[in-house]
Amino acid sequence: MCDARAGAINREDSQVKFARAINGCAVVVLFTGLLAGSGSAGAADSVKIGFITTLTTPAAVIGNDMKDAVNLAMEHIGGKMAGKPVELVIEDDGFKPEVGKQKADKLVKRDNVDFVAGFIWSHVLLASRRSVLDGGKFLISANAGPSQIAGKLCHKNFFSTSWQNDQTPMAMGEVLNQKGVKSLYVMAPNYAAGKNMVAGIERTFKGKIVGKDLTKWGKDAQLDFSAELSKAAASGAEGLFVFYPGKAGGAFIKQYQQAGLRSKLPLYTVFTVDALSLPKLQQGKLEGVLGSENTLAWSPDLDNAANKKFVGDFKKKYGRYPSFYAAQSYDSIMLIKSAVEAVNGDTSNMDGMRAAMKAASYASVRGKYTYGNNHMPIQNFYLRKVVKDADGNWTTNVVKAVLTNHQDPYAQDCKM
Repeated sequence: MCDARAGAINREDSQVKFARAINGCAVVVLFTGLLAGSGSAGAADSVKIGFITTLTTPAAVIGNDMKDAVNLAMEHIGGKMAGKPVELVIEDDGFKPEVGKQKADKLVKRDNVDFVAGFIWSHVLLASRRSVLDGGKFLISANAGPSQIAGKLCHKNFFSTSWQNDQTPMAMGEVLNQKGVKSLYVMAPNYAAGKNMVAGIERTFKGKIVGKDLTKWGKDAQLDFSAELSKAAASGAEGLFVFYPGKAGGAFIKQYQQAGLRSKLPLYTVFTVDALSLPKLQQGKLEGVLGSENTLAWSPDLDNAANKKFVGDFKKKYGRYPSFYAAQSYDSIMLIKSAVEAVNGDTSNMDGMRAAMKAASYASVRGKYTYGNNHMPIQNFYLRKVVKDADGNWTTNVVKAVLTNHQDPYAQDCKM
């Protein structure tokens, strides 16, 4: 069954008209702007974008945040690219690689989209990549950044609006070195991204990894970490590094605080404490997270015009801070728009669109960045601290840049 929210289009006004149809968890939205008689979804003169994310299972909290950001991006561009209406087809991968591949096949073969974007999970992206790329379409990752696609499996028609998985923990490793941490216990889920996160921290952290746990992941992900926390506490480590996205992150933070480890085993996280988990942590009065630090390539307080508009309008429309998942999804639409407009709407001109995306000349919410030879962003990574905003809401603020214009380590394996 699909989450009912997967098909919810919550406004229709004189500027952007939404036509939706739900078929096997797909949400088809034709953004027609002010064009009278612009035709139905599937019109030959539309720009077709498929977006794959997770809209069922507990991980839907991430997918819905991404979907909300995509819909906001569509509003911001008036539902058009190069004067053409945009047909957006949103698909649910169900948190399963095989389902993600099925949805990618559908988007390419039946819907004949021009771009396939989205992808929270590295294992889903890896399972879907050939369906899109062998089908002659552009593949835009708005989150997942597995090492394989950054390296030997790089492709001229793949682009990322996020990062390669290792980079964010590499930044955290540098932070730990600066703090003089000498030993670390590591925990992450046992799947492609989890392994990349561990590899990333090991690349830059100069101290000793005294213990490591890779826990069960997927639809039945492990949410009880009591045994692992006991091992970490007994390890003698000076710090605990974890990567637990989505619902698992909130569960972990709660158990960490309940175990009374804050003063004994300082916590360092990536993709665990974010705009999705902080409201729940605040509601649960888990104040141990205030002042904690994490690393990322984006923050809601980054000082550029595109980010201010995105964050301000997202908060106004949805009543909450956007997550980094939302920020990267918003950017994926703006990257596609820059490509379509560079060729005056001629989506058959793939060389022209590829060159435009490679230039990364659009106004990204992270600020200016460039693309490497593997089409992964070369960008800054920041140390962020959890704080209260002026209204008392918990959020993150940038402390400093840790890595500047950083390229991922797998680019050397890409032959482009």
